[in-house]
Amino acid sequence: MLIKRLKEARLRTGLSQYKLGVLAGLDEATSSARMNQYEKGKHQADLEMAMRIARVLDLPLAYFYAEEDELAALIIEFHQHKSNR
Repeated sequence: MLIKRLKEARLRTGLSQYKLGVLAGLDEATSSARMNQYEKGKHQADLEMAMRIARVLDLPLAYFYAEEDELAALIIEFHQHKSNR
């Protein structure tokens, strides 16, 4: 599910693949290509990279691995509610 949710979250924030990659700690020369490979499913981000991406996008890691769209939406809702306290 990381593939689908990653692209959705990135587009929602308005970040380019390049910018997200750089903010997540990837080298500037390869950040766009690496993020594209993650979004296309050619390569899978390891747990550490997934955590850094989640931090940049201000989303809980669980969002990226939710199997159902409804669950992913609830995870975001809970995260926003928790953040607004």
